[in-house]
Amino acid sequence: MKRYALYYAPPAGPLADTAAHWLGRDAITGAPLTQPDPGLEPVTASARRYGFHATIKAPFALADGTTAEDLLAAVDIFAAGAAPFAIDGLAVDLMGPFLALTPRGDTAPLQAFAAQVVRRFDRFRAPLSARDRARRNPDALTERQRMHLDAWGYPWVFDDFRFHMTLSDALTEAQQHRFRPMADALFTPLLPRPFVIGAISVFAEGDDGVFHHLHRAPLG
Repeated sequence: MKRYALYYAPPAGPLADTAAHWLGRDAITGAPLTQPDPGLEPVTASARRYGFHATIKAPFALADGTTAEDLLAAVDIFAAGAAPFAIDGLAVDLMGPFLALTPRGDTAPLQAFAAQVVRRFDRFRAPLSARDRARRNPDALTERQRMHLDAWGYPWVFDDFRFHMTLSDALTEAQQHRFRPMADALFTPLLPRPFVIGAISVFAEGDDGVFHHLHRAPLG
């Protein structure tokens, strides 16, 4: 595996199944799936590659002297000592041109959890290469985001972190009008209130550039 990431991914059930079909791939088995509309195929290509998730700690290469086994063991230890928590809910929304599930209500528990994960597991992260840093287009970032990028390997952490579960690549206005109502109809009935965050998952990127759901560690 080239890179690892710490994500939230829903447990097996209607939400996970519906999202896998929406994106066209099961991140656990790697199997391609039939999407609810053929028009989704080209506008979910990047999201399909990553699998349905919310980023907690962004993809990273392993630091020298660490192994995947070390990472998985540390995730299990961390998760065992972290209590499950709930947010008010999730809803279908637009984040710029991207369609996503985004949180409703107080997000402080999410922010605190994500910050803890970023700090706790940074020892497993190899420093960014110049190429990887350039891919983040640092000139388009704020000064604080550039500091985050250099210190933590990712610009959108701590105060800049926004929990979201991506449902599309960038959409045109016409595509937003087409696919947002479809996403609302499919996902809204499946989103419980409150929405419980009860596990953290490890995803890994293979040589083909596709991310696979490697391990789930229940909180508590």
